[in-house]
Amino acid sequence: MNVSGISAPESGGLVANASPAIARPNGRAMDFCFRHLAGGMAALVGLLLIATLAAIAWDSRLSIHTFGFGFLWSSEWNPVTGQFGALSFLVGTLVSSAIAMLLATPVSFGIAIFISELAPRRLKQPISSAVELLAAIPSIVYGLWGLLVFAPAFAQVEPWINDHLGTLPGIGPLFQGPPMGIGMLTAGIVLAIMVLPFITAIMRDVFIMTPAALKESAYGLGCTTWEVSRRIILPYTRSAVTGGIFLGLGRALGETMAITFVIGNSNTISASLLMPGASIPSVIANEFTEATTPLYLSSLIYLGLVLFGITLLVRLLAAWMLHSMKRGTPLRP
Repeated sequence: MNVSGISAPESGGLVANASPAIARPNGRAMDFCFRHLAGGMAALVGLLLIATLAAIAWDSRLSIHTFGFGFLWSSEWNPVTGQFGALSFLVGTLVSSAIAMLLATPVSFGIAIFISELAPRRLKQPISSAVELLAAIPSIVYGLWGLLVFAPAFAQVEPWINDHLGTLPGIGPLFQGPPMGIGMLTAGIVLAIMVLPFITAIMRDVFIMTPAALKESAYGLGCTTWEVSRRIILPYTRSAVTGGIFLGLGRALGETMAITFVIGNSNTISASLLMPGASIPSVIANEFTEATTPLYLSSLIYLGLVLFGITLLVRLLAAWMLHSMKRGTPLRP
């Protein structure tokens, strides 16, 4: 219908065709800004990492110049004489983290398999929520619980460990020592409880994502739940499981407060897991405010640089393993 000789544009005419042409330049500009903004954020992470490493290295330059790489092989730590070495703390960090991973990994696997394959539907969510709640507990709470509750109870168990495990050939010296309740083994157990929810949550999520057709086919062939877990679920999810384990290891290596409460804080190296020890984070937390000389402070920061290097090596090892798994090559250099 014409009004005053002017006809309305038909549908799909000039206006409809003009909209994309008008919007396209604006869309390209927004896409350009988005790409560069996202790239800038990604670059910011790398810059922060480099800046952190540079700052730690600069502040530890006095200790690096004084002790060099010998700092890593010396176990002497004497602020009075100005002699510092990281070996005892390095051993404490690695041993406590290794104990934590040895204990937490199989337990996490069992919990994740139970949630994904065995638990009744009404129990899946409560158990998952309980695991996530463990991850939300502050580390200082774990430390207080370990010192005030677990350590006294564990001290009652240590005589049995001495009598039964301490007499075994080969590994006996690892389980001999006074029943103090605190020590390397206690620290490893508390660390295991702390990293357990992180590893469990990742394993649970990836196990649930395993295609149902694969599992049902295996069950149809007569496989048991254990066989399905070992032959189907683990091979399908091994890269994600490995990443979760290394995530827990990184968490264990850097833990400070909980370890400080229960490891005993002794600058010695002992063959027994029941004896006190110290880790890099715990000695930094304990002695940072007491560092009254430049060399003392620089040595503590040097310890932080060593811990930074350990976590970086763990990350590179994890990346190499994941790359080898994706390519299907054996895990050997």
